[in-house]
Amino acid sequence: MKRYLAHFLAIGLLSLPATGWSVEAQRRGLAESSYRYAPQLVEELKKLQDAALKSDYALRQVAWLCNNIGPRLSGSPQAEQAVSYVAEQMRALGLEVTLEKVMVPHWVRGEERAELTKFTGMAPGTTQKIVLTALGSSVATPPQGLVAPVVVVENFDQLQSLGESGVKGKIVVYNVRFDEALQDQGFGSDAYGQSVQYRSRGAIEAAKLGAVASLNRAAGSTAFRKPHTGSVSYQPGVNPIPAAALSAEDAELIAYLARQGEVTLRLVLTPQTLPDAVSHNVIADLRGSEHPEQVIIVSGHLDSWDLGTGALDDAAGVAVAMQTAQLCKQLGLKPKRTIRVIAYMNEENGLRGGRTYLDNHKDDLANHIAAVESDLGAGHPTGFSAHVTPAALAMVQPLSRILQSSGAGLVRQVAGSVGADISPLENGGVPGFAPIQDNRHYFKYHHTPADTFDKVDPRHLAENAAVMAVLAYAIASLPEPLPR
Repeated sequence: MKRYLAHFLAIGLLSLPATGWSVEAQRRGLAESSYRYAPQLVEELKKLQDAALKSDYALRQVAWLCNNIGPRLSGSPQAEQAVSYVAEQMRALGLEVTLEKVMVPHWVRGEERAELTKFTGMAPGTTQKIVLTALGSSVATPPQGLVAPVVVVENFDQLQSLGESGVKGKIVVYNVRFDEALQDQGFGSDAYGQSVQYRSRGAIEAAKLGAVASLNRAAGSTAFRKPHTGSVSYQPGVNPIPAAALSAEDAELIAYLARQGEVTLRLVLTPQTLPDAVSHNVIADLRGSEHPEQVIIVSGHLDSWDLGTGALDDAAGVAVAMQTAQLCKQLGLKPKRTIRVIAYMNEENGLRGGRTYLDNHKDDLANHIAAVESDLGAGHPTGFSAHVTPAALAMVQPLSRILQSSGAGLVRQVAGSVGADISPLENGGVPGFAPIQDNRHYFKYHHTPADTFDKVDPRHLAENAAVMAVLAYAIASLPEPLPR
């Protein structure tokens, strides 16, 4: 997450109306919400929901991806093992499987360590360890590391006020606190959006003023001295400098000491950026019975960061997409349109999978009826967000009555993209959907060593599978496609 912030949405408190559309359009959507489904379709959707809530299929897929395969950073052997595994599972269901070639960045994390070498009150002959982790795509320090004084700022305005004279030759520390109170109210994505900019743009702004390295306070919840990784951005014409994320506790420590006097830090980062590697999107089609050329995508991303095993981000999303097809097969349901399962590659540090898919299918966008993506964990879903017109919203609004029984009855219209990998399709006019997931705990684990299988709640995962399956099958089975 590079992270493409457009797909981070807060949990909605109201289903309609939503911001981003005119009052007239909102009223028209409400007026048209009298749209009704045929009794047979309603019965099939309820069967899907019930089967999803009773199934452990998605849970078993998450377990295998995380525990048997492990971290799946783009370009790694584990990422390709995951490609093979998902393709094999989809073929076993009888789906038509295609491996879509994607050239992905191949960044390898090396040694990462830091220590304070000078600060007020320091015992002679000692140093103090600092917990951090390199950011994806970061350049390396010299092999022996670098030693420099630190300067602590809380925002970009403070950085700019220091000017080149206050920054040149120093390590910039962005001590920007993650708003946990905002997160605890269900707006974790908004809190993340406030802090992640210092991870993504911090090195650029620091380098412009002559800094030798950039360290950001973890873009996530404070707990247990966990640094949160993620991608750093560089800008042509601006010298790339090493970049890493500090644990929140260590950022606070450095800020405390810096108020007392000069602080110097030794930083060693030895990552490598290797030539782009060959990888793949996994595309698996459950062919439609009447309009096989028309496609409804269900998706998540297969790659993960390398610190944990990518359970919440995003093995869970891939698994519920896989289960959508599995449930249709289990129940003998035949959608009128093709349901296409996609496990995208390289969402985390490049979005190459989503962009490659668009490049390869841009001449067929008219037949892409909808795209659904799950990439915000596996918390209890309260419904789904819809990046659609009011007329299309009215056609999916009846799902609220079906999903209410599992607490997922919100249908929330939004004006922007709802998913990173599907955002290129959405920009091309394809209606986009995503589960509205409880993210009050997601950013405790996001991009950390703690994003592991044990964080997945089986009931919540099953509820997410129910939302995706019911939504996708309904769109695939309506008498007419969703309007754009």
